[in-house]
Amino acid sequence: MRIDVVTIFPEYLEPLNVSLVGKARARGQLDVRVHDLRQWTHDRHHTVDDTPYGGGPGMVMKPEPWGEALDAIEASGPQGTAPVMVVPTPSGRPFTQRLAVELSAKPWLVFTPARYEGIDRRVVDAYAERWEVHEVSIGDYVLAGGEAAVLVITEAVARLLPGVLGNAESHRDDSFAPGAMADLLEGPVYTKPPVWRDRDIPEVLLSGHHGKIARWRRDQAFRRTSALRPDLIERCDPAALDKHDRALLAELGWTQGPDGRFGRPGGPVEE
Repeated sequence: MRIDVVTIFPEYLEPLNVSLVGKARARGQLDVRVHDLRQWTHDRHHTVDDTPYGGGPGMVMKPEPWGEALDAIEASGPQGTAPVMVVPTPSGRPFTQRLAVELSAKPWLVFTPARYEGIDRRVVDAYAERWEVHEVSIGDYVLAGGEAAVLVITEAVARLLPGVLGNAESHRDDSFAPGAMADLLEGPVYTKPPVWRDRDIPEVLLSGHHGKIARWRRDQAFRRTSALRPDLIERCDPAALDKHDRALLAELGWTQGPDGRFGRPGGPVEE
């Protein structure tokens, strides 16, 4: 996979040289190219922003340097191939594990982290006419710029690429990973020693009984999700729940409505 990042703070992306992403780059599994937007400016101050039309506080990033930068990046790739543009923005689609999986299947991503009040909207609209564009939010809050979001999204995507994780199965049981445990938080994990500060490992994990261990892990995932992200339980597809799941949710105080979906403990169930 190739990843290009255009930013006015290239040094912010230095963490891409360490940990899993850095190792993937060193092995040639990930081609990351960080570009300084100011190299596509043509005044002595390397200006990348201007006042907003219509008034208001803050500054807006100018379209000219962004257009030149994105054109140059596109021209550096295989002829006739367009990258997928990822625009970090608080007003975008929430970033989820499903979206990470979707992006990990793309061969070429271009990130456009903004500063100030954002990028002139015409830039996104223009490239959306010929590129696949994803406007993505990593949470309901506002940062000083989009570089932190680039780091988050890149790490989430890169660890899904073949060969990046030492154990290919490592991400299968992640919280929100597609599959049997989809939309559930991952349960607790343990390692040696078996006793630490008078605290034992749950006995089932020492049993060697794979079926019981799988059931325990699923139960723990439901318990943690119920406590920390009840909204995920409300969205659970009833068809994906077995008899044991439903009994556990009832034990945790959830009430099942006529449509089979579960209502929040203590809350009303839609009729």
